[in-house]
Amino acid sequence: MSYPGYPPSGYPSFPGYPPTGQEYPPANQYSYPAVPGGFPPLGGSEYNVAPPTGEFPGFAGYPSAPGGYPPTSSGYPGLPQPGGMPTYPGGAGFGVPPSGSGFGCPQPQTQTYGGGGPVQMPAGYPGGRTPSTPLQPAALTQSTQGTIQPAPNFDAGRDAEILRKAMKGFGTDEQAIIDVVSNRSNEQRQQIKSTFKTMYGKDLIKDLKSELSGNMEELILALFMPRTYYDAWSLRHAMKGAGTQENVLIEILCTRTNREIQEIVQCYKSEFGRDIEHDVRADTSGHFERLLVSMCQGNRDENPTVDYQKAQQDAQRLYQAGEGKLGTDESCFNMILASRSFPQLKATVEAYSQIANRDLLSTIGREFSGNVERGLKTILQCALNRPAFFAERLYHAMKGAGTDDSTLVRIIVTRSEIDLVQIKQLFTQMYHKTLATMISSDTGGDYRSLLLAIVGQ
Repeated sequence: MSYPGYPPSGYPSFPGYPPTGQEYPPANQYSYPAVPGGFPPLGGSEYNVAPPTGEFPGFAGYPSAPGGYPPTSSGYPGLPQPGGMPTYPGGAGFGVPPSGSGFGCPQPQTQTYGGGGPVQMPAGYPGGRTPSTPLQPAALTQSTQGTIQPAPNFDAGRDAEILRKAMKGFGTDEQAIIDVVSNRSNEQRQQIKSTFKTMYGKDLIKDLKSELSGNMEELILALFMPRTYYDAWSLRHAMKGAGTQENVLIEILCTRTNREIQEIVQCYKSEFGRDIEHDVRADTSGHFERLLVSMCQGNRDENPTVDYQKAQQDAQRLYQAGEGKLGTDESCFNMILASRSFPQLKATVEAYSQIANRDLLSTIGREFSGNVERGLKTILQCALNRPAFFAERLYHAMKGAGTDDSTLVRIIVTRSEIDLVQIKQLFTQMYHKTLATMISSDTGGDYRSLLLAIVGQ
């Protein structure tokens, strides 16, 4: 399976980016001397070195792992081993302090990528010219849309009563529970949880756990976790006990915004009394450890303005750190991929393909292996098209024998109010089948019904 349109030609992009009629790099902006071997160094720069001759040793392909990873031609992060989650930390009433006044972790605001307001061209734009088509804010903003929106005319007391009746007496009315939780935002679910305790003197989560089991229980409890807490809990679970689910660390730490990362770090400390950076260092090592520690800072540049000259320079530096030398300067890749904004990285990917005659994802596959390779690729994939990254994660959670239900639940729940509409669209484009069709064939019962209700089927 090939990622749609990658390398960059025809790749689903940020809406309006690059601007209509504008090539990247802009026409006649970069003039390279002809150099044998196709390597165009920056004239007079520190990278003006002789081109390489022949092939350098590299990782031709990817390490094999249980479950058939990596998928053919994709090179995307692998999957944690299937298996149920342990008991949720904090007991039945997770997320609600004794006073019942609310959740101790910060609740993230509506997620957006990029920024609003006029976008100014950097002063150092190559050639000192402005493109004929000015960049608009939409050109550098990742459009988002969730399948779950806040319910209008919301009444927490009415919903609490519906859930109470659904669990009272003999048997459980699972459909009534599905109808409520799949049509309320996370913030509204927190209000229902608090109101339920006020009205009945009982803990809603404890009641739900007593009535449900298996994947349905896991999905319902995930939906009632505040978003920041769920990310923090998933990270703690991935590092707790024997073994580490590295792909969970990659999926969360390499895809969230600065604000989300900072709130996760704070929540991890307040809820579990632990420092996430310390736990990451204890459970990982080498260049992978350094990449995740960089991600834990939540300090990526989020300026939406693209500096094309810097993109060209970064592409040149990455070439010299990998394909252009014997061995790999891993710190250069870490520095650029951990600090540059996603729109800036997208421009760097496109500039790199002009310099190296090879796409940057392919280079990372040749120069790195294992978890650090997956982490670096995840960052680039999010820069190119974040919903497509999650679409592929969902596909490989259900592909083949067995289903990785924890990954399926985590992505469906965490993206349901952010960009699940776009994920569905990309899923169909990439795999020629709908997400709902694949969910229907891989799951069953009330669990399937609730998943389909969340994805909007």
